[in-house]
Amino acid sequence: MPTNPPADQPIKQANQRGAARLAAVQALYQMDVGGTGVLEIVAEYETHRLGQEIDGDTYLKADASWFRSIVAGVVRDQRLLDPLIGTALQDDWALSRLDSTVRAILRAGTFELRERRDVPVAVIVTEYVEIAKAFFEDDEPKLVNAVLDRIARTIRTDVKK
Repeated sequence: MPTNPPADQPIKQANQRGAARLAAVQALYQMDVGGTGVLEIVAEYETHRLGQEIDGDTYLKADASWFRSIVAGVVRDQRLLDPLIGTALQDDWALSRLDSTVRAILRAGTFELRERRDVPVAVIVTEYVEIAKAFFEDDEPKLVNAVLDRIARTIRTDVKK
């Protein structure tokens, strides 16, 4: 999702993390549907996408280490993340039934909820809901919000039950 920040406005760290989250979701999606490996996808994004110009659009500079952490962490921990997501879904839904983009969003968000205790739950949930809104106009952002909220209430002690 290209953006063109004003030239006189510095890019804040939070915006770089948001861009890293978006890029991580895109990379995870690409890995899911295309079977691309983690090393190859990380190299491609760092070389050709993060903060680069593609077809006249400048992509927002992203926090590369945040991006790598999310992508590598989701791949490493997917066997732990998917059951958490599955438990948070409604009874009649299976993770495999979800759109690949929604799966990527939920996996990345769940990874951050588990691993990034230094980031407030509200920030993580809001960021991934906004990413869902960038791709979907219907119920998917609500689903992302509900699932990540349920997961946060289960695994984070800093959330009211």
